Amino acid sequence: MKIAKASLVSPDHNFWYGFVAIAVSTFILAYSARFGQVSVLAYYALWLPLILVDYRHSLGNYARFYWIIAFGLFACLSIFWSAAPGVTARAGVQYMSHIVCALIAARTVNVRTMALGMLAGVIVVLLYSLAFGGYHYDPLDGDYSFVGAFASKNQLGFFASLGIYFALACLFVLGERGFWRVLSVLGACLSGYALIASQSATSIIATAATLAVMVGLGLTIRFAPRTRKALFALGIVLLLGLVFVGLNLGGMEMVLGAFGKDATLTGRTYLWAEGIAAGWQSPVLGVGYYAYWVQGFSEAERLWEEFYIGTRSGFHFHNTYIEVFVELGFIGLLLAGLIIIRVWIGHLLRILHGDDIARSHLLFGVAFMLLVRSFFEVDVMHPYAIGSFLLYYSAGLLAASKPAPSLGFPAAQPASHVLVAHTR
Repeated sequence: MKIAKASLVSPDHNFWYGFVAIAVSTFILAYSARFGQVSVLAYYALWLPLILVDYRHSLGNYARFYWIIAFGLFACLSIFWSAAPGVTARAGVQYMSHIVCALIAARTVNVRTMALGMLAGVIVVLLYSLAFGGYHYDPLDGDYSFVGAFASKNQLGFFASLGIYFALACLFVLGERGFWRVLSVLGACLSGYALIASQSATSIIATAATLAVMVGLGLTIRFAPRTRKALFALGIVLLLGLVFVGLNLGGMEMVLGAFGKDATLTGRTYLWAEGIAAGWQSPVLGVGYYAYWVQGFSEAERLWEEFYIGTRSGFHFHNTYIEVFVELGFIGLLLAGLIIIRVWIGHLLRILHGDDIARSHLLFGVAFMLLVRSFFEVDVMHPYAIGSFLLYYSAGLLAASKPAPSLGFPAAQPASHVLVAHTR
């Protein structure tokens, strides 16, 4: 029995393969630490064999991806000055191979398939957490919080945020109908419940900010590109004004109080200060990728003890840029900032110029959520993480020389809603 190549690698003809691959990848990337190497091998098995099916289409010209893979390559090169070269070598190869899988997905799975696959995958992830998860006592907060099957409430909150975002994007950006509309509504309800149960302030704020921006863009892109740009500029000015007024009227204290936080953000400001001080010890190149949080290293052991991390693993500085600064110095910070900012701005510019609006509208929301979270979490610089997968998937589509001829959208017209990103 012969299987057509298009059913595996063509974005216009491989809906079911792409849907299943994205959904399964989402589950694996959520729980790879829980299920171990077998799940990681399954993740590779979903994407790497596509190179054998059609290597030209699956890989493309990596010279166009130089700005995408630069950070991953630099992480691998840090083995030469790493304080823990063995740890760096393993983590660097894992991260680089993870990037390759995300770029293969970008070349073989269209946005609609990705969004529906993500939605289905997140639903399974949350159902698993609700069925087999539990509560965790946080000695810093002095309270119990539901963490599901994760080690942290913030990870549960992140997946709940993604569930809400992709559910609403499927409804209002892609204009799904029938079964997919029902699945989107169920996913939004389940994700909303999980987000509230997690009590993750970062996830709640990032979700609210992302949806607010998406609504604003949904309104502005109904106009011609020139008017759209003027409205966007006006919106930025108004937003900055509101932020300035809010801060002066005690808005920050109100937000922190609403989530039960103090001015130290539950110890994060202290952790940030420690990270910045550690970064200045090797400011240009850093200590090496994954070479700071190593068992036996005195500074890591001290912080684990101060923050009650009994497992002595799975911890970070709760800020992407500080984490990168410590591990890879200013050079790594420049390369990481390049991809994070370029993906966000790149899709925004496509929206404002009227190029490939629907796809860029959806991916801009993903990039914006990751950008907001980057100041409080570390989602995009680890291998086998959903945040880094989505970042590099979005970057891979942005690097395409021209919009895809078909985005795989349904034939029906999208609903006339404030979140709708386009008209046909």
